[in-house]
Amino acid sequence: MTIDDPWAWLKDPAYPNVSDEDVLGYLREENAYFEAAMAPHETLIDAIFEEMKGRLKQDDASVPQKEGDYLYWWAYETGGQYPRWWRRPVAGGEDQLILDEPKEAEGKEYFRLGALTVSPNGRLLAWAADESGAERFTLRIRDLATGADVETVSTVINGGVAWSAGSDALLYTEVNDNWRSYRALLHRLGTEPATDSQLYEEADEGFRVAVGATHDRAWLIVATGDNQTSEIRIIPAADPSAPPVLVSERQVKRQYSVELAHGSLWILTNDTHVNFRIARADPATPGVWEDVVAGSDRTYLTGIVAFDRHLMIAARVDGLDQIILRSWDGTERQVAFPEASYSAGASHNPEFAPAAYRLTYSSMVTPLTVYDCDPDSLALTPLKVQEIPSGYDPSKYATERLTVATRDGAQMPVSVVYPKGFPRDGSGKLFLYAYGAYGHAIPPSFSTGRLSLLDRGWAYAIAHIRGGDDLGYDWYLQGKTEARWNTFHDFSDAAKGLIAAGFCSAGGIAINGGSAGGELMGVVANTDPELWGAVVADVPFVDVLNTMLDADLPLTPGEWPEWGNPITDKAAFELIRSYSPYDNVAAKAYPPMLITGGLNDPRVTYWEPAKWAARLRATKTDDNLLLLKINMGAGHGGKSGRFAALHERAEAFAFVLTQMGS
Repeated sequence: MTIDDPWAWLKDPAYPNVSDEDVLGYLREENAYFEAAMAPHETLIDAIFEEMKGRLKQDDASVPQKEGDYLYWWAYETGGQYPRWWRRPVAGGEDQLILDEPKEAEGKEYFRLGALTVSPNGRLLAWAADESGAERFTLRIRDLATGADVETVSTVINGGVAWSAGSDALLYTEVNDNWRSYRALLHRLGTEPATDSQLYEEADEGFRVAVGATHDRAWLIVATGDNQTSEIRIIPAADPSAPPVLVSERQVKRQYSVELAHGSLWILTNDTHVNFRIARADPATPGVWEDVVAGSDRTYLTGIVAFDRHLMIAARVDGLDQIILRSWDGTERQVAFPEASYSAGASHNPEFAPAAYRLTYSSMVTPLTVYDCDPDSLALTPLKVQEIPSGYDPSKYATERLTVATRDGAQMPVSVVYPKGFPRDGSGKLFLYAYGAYGHAIPPSFSTGRLSLLDRGWAYAIAHIRGGDDLGYDWYLQGKTEARWNTFHDFSDAAKGLIAAGFCSAGGIAINGGSAGGELMGVVANTDPELWGAVVADVPFVDVLNTMLDADLPLTPGEWPEWGNPITDKAAFELIRSYSPYDNVAAKAYPPMLITGGLNDPRVTYWEPAKWAARLRATKTDDNLLLLKINMGAGHGGKSGRFAALHERAEAFAFVLTQMGS
C-alpha cells in the first residue's frame, strides 16, 4: 500500500535541531499570515486579555504549608510573570527567598520550573528548569544558606527528584536522545556527576522511568512503565546505595503504585478489578498482596497517600471526586462537599503526621478554595478562596450536569455553565471542550478565563467522553485502541445532545481540544463539519498514522499501547488510518479553524499541525479562515509565564467570537 504524503518535507531531517531554512521560512510565513489575519481584531484581543488579566490577583500567593522546621509558599509580585518561592522558620524569624523565578527567567524567551525539593535537613534545594520548551531540564543544587547554586547535576533530566534520608544524595532520571526517561541515577553530593551510580536502566523502548519516595520518606521509589503496565522497585532512603527491591514483576496491563506506613506496604492496583483495589504487603515479601479494599463497579479508586493516622483514598463515584479517610483499624469516613457537581482533591501535604489535611475544591461556578480538613471531625476550614479582583458574582451563573445517550447506548455526562437567562431555544452560542485520552478526566472545575465567554452570553460545556476515566477505568478502556471511535462519536453525540437540550443549534458550537484532544478536533472536523461554527486545535496530534509508524520518534514506542502498533498489526494500521485527521482530509467545506503548535514540542512535533494545515488549505472547498500559529520558542504547553499564556487564550477566544459573529 502506498500512502501519499506531499508535505513530508516539513519535517526537518535534523530534528530536534530545526535549521532547514525552507521549513523555517514556511512556518514564518504562516505566522505572518496569522498576525495579518488577527490584526483587525487587536482591540478585541486586548479587551479579552485585560479581562482575563483583571481576574488574576496580581500579587497572588499560596497558603503557607509546614514542612519540617519551615513554612513554605510561593508569591507573585504585581506584574510578575513568574512566582518567587519563600520559606520562614516555624519558630519565628525572617522570610527567606529560596528561588527567584523572575530572576532565573530574565532575558529568556521561555522558562519553566520543574523539580523543586528541599533536602530533609533543610539546607539544600534541588531544582530544575527548562529554558526552551523541549522538556529537557537542568538539575542544580542550591546552598540555601548562601543562595548560590553549588552543583549542576544534569542537563537532561525530566521528572521529579528524591533526596536520601541523610540529605547527602539525590535520586533523579535522565532522558536519552529520543526524549525517553530511561534510567535512574544516584548523585552523591560533592562528587562528579559523571561518576553517578546507575540504579536502574529500562531496556524496553516503550517504558519510561520515574523516581519518588513514599510519603513517610522511609523508602525511595524507582518506577517504570507505559500507559498500561507498571513495575516498581524500592530502596531504603537511609541507604540509597542498597540494591533496589522489586515489589512485583511487571505484568502486561497490570498497574500498581505503592505507599508505606506502620511497617506495611499499601498497594493500589487493577490486578483483580478494573476500578482498582487496595492491598497490603510485608516489605520482606512485597509481592504477596493481601486484599484490604476490594474493587468496586461503582467506586473508582484513583490514588492513595499514607499518613500517620489515615490512608487517604482518592476515588470517583458517578464521575465525581471523593476523598475517603481510612483509619488503620479499617474505619472509613468520607469528606462531604457542598455542591452536587464539583472537583476536589488533596493539595500539597508534605508531612507524614500533619495537624490537618490540605484539600482543594471548586466547581463550574465556585472559585478554587483551599481547605484544611480536621483529621478527627472532618470539618473543612477555608484558608483561601480564589480572589477575582475585577469582581465575580456566582449568582449570575448556573451550572447543570446533563446525561446524554451516545449512539451505542452509553450514558455520558456533560457539564455545562452559562449565564442565567441563557436562551434554551437553540439560538445561543456554546463553547464545547473535551480531551478523551490516556484515562485523563476533565473535572467540572472553575475557570476565570471562560468568564470572557459567559459574560458575552455564551454557554460553556465539558463533554466527559470515553477515553478519559471520568466514569471509571473502564470508561477509559472504552475509548482506546480498538474502541477509539467511541471517543470521537461521543463528542459529536454530546454536541447533538446539547442541541436537543436547546443550548444551541448546528453551526452554533465552537469546539476546542489540545494534544490528543486536538486529534479529537481533527477527527470531528472531518466527520461532522456542519456542527461546528469554529474549531480551535491546540498542539494537535493529527498525523497519527505517520507518527505511530515512526519508531524513532521520541514518544512512539510508548504510545503503541494507547493507539495500537500499525507496524506489526494490520488491524491497528487500518483503524488508525480510518480516523487519522491528516489522512482523512477531504474535498468539502470545513468550519473556520485555528491550529497551534510549538517548534520545540517533543510530544506533538511541530510538523503535525503544519502538515495538517497545509493539506486542509490544498483540499477544502470553502473560503473559511484557516490559521496556523507555531510558537518558535516554546513547546507543548505554549508560551511560559502567566500573562503570555493568557494572551494566547485571548487570541483563541477572539478568533471564535469573530468567526461566529459574536
